[in-house]
Amino acid sequence: MTNTLLHIDSSARKDNSLLSEHGSHTRRLTQRFVNAWIAAQPGARVIRRDVGTQPPQPVCARWIHAAFTPEAAREEWMREQLRASDELVDELLAADVIVAGVPMYNFGPPAQFKAWIDNIVRVGRTFGFDRNREGDPYWPLLAGSGKRLVLLSSRGDFGYHAGGRIAHMNHVEPSVRTAFAYIGVTDFHSIAAEYDEYGGERQSASLGHAESAVDALVARLLASAPVL
Repeated sequence: MTNTLLHIDSSARKDNSLLSEHGSHTRRLTQRFVNAWIAAQPGARVIRRDVGTQPPQPVCARWIHAAFTPEAAREEWMREQLRASDELVDELLAADVIVAGVPMYNFGPPAQFKAWIDNIVRVGRTFGFDRNREGDPYWPLLAGSGKRLVLLSSRGDFGYHAGGRIAHMNHVEPSVRTAFAYIGVTDFHSIAAEYDEYGGERQSASLGHAESAVDALVARLLASAPVL
């Protein structure tokens, strides 16, 4: 049994905090996840996408025009406009597990990750739309695909978890979970480190807890993975 893993990083910091004092905690967590995954499955395929240092182009009017034009009717400029988005969607479709490092920037995901979301939530590719369809004119195209999403985050403050002191200000996990559920990926797992702006023992303890949770999650996902 081998799964294809799509590894996404979206931090603006290019270094791993395990290796650099001012590096990214989310890159540290995603790399730990990938390392543990490969150690358990040496033949696993990993697709790497760094949207933190090489962000996708934001959606524009020409992109929308092209995306909502039926494929058979698209002109060459439309196909060219969607080429990068098609590549991102192809990577997503090829993956069994998506592990995404998504730090909290001002209570939500980084703009570069939102641009990635906007490029992979595609009519005709990851969701369907028919204005004449009875009931809901939208439906998820990836439902039943067995894909699993792992979101690894970091936060400057603390208490953003469900039931926490400022949980209502956390728009990272809820927004990402909503977007993926819309296209049919509902098997969702999340882990976060906190106290980044505090540093010291509390931050170290939070990172240690997150790393242990990553190890446990990898083992759990591998144990429950479908036979391919």
